[in-house]
Amino acid sequence: QESCPFCRHPAPKSQEEAVRNVMKRVEVNDPVAMRLIGFKRNKNGDHDGAFEYLSKAAGLGDAEAHLELSLMYQEGKGVEKDKKKQLHH
Repeated sequence: QESCPFCRHPAPKSQEEAVRNVMKRVEVNDPVAMRLIGFKRNKNGDHDGAFEYLSKAAGLGDAEAHLELSLMYQEGKGVEKDKKKQLHH
């Protein structure tokens, strides 16, 4: 049986279990988990939800979340286009 190389927990057996595991990580302020949820929501068109999770991840220092927020400000996805905020992230 495969396990996570970081936490040594068994690999999830279903997509639902994988989502539950990520949400547990979000609850303890794991910026990578927040970024993953933000990416997924952005891809699915939930830009408000994506912005919320990506902002939290960026606030915790996740560089990829900053990049995604920058692109959201550049393209105006879920937020007003804002050059200053785009450059900030």
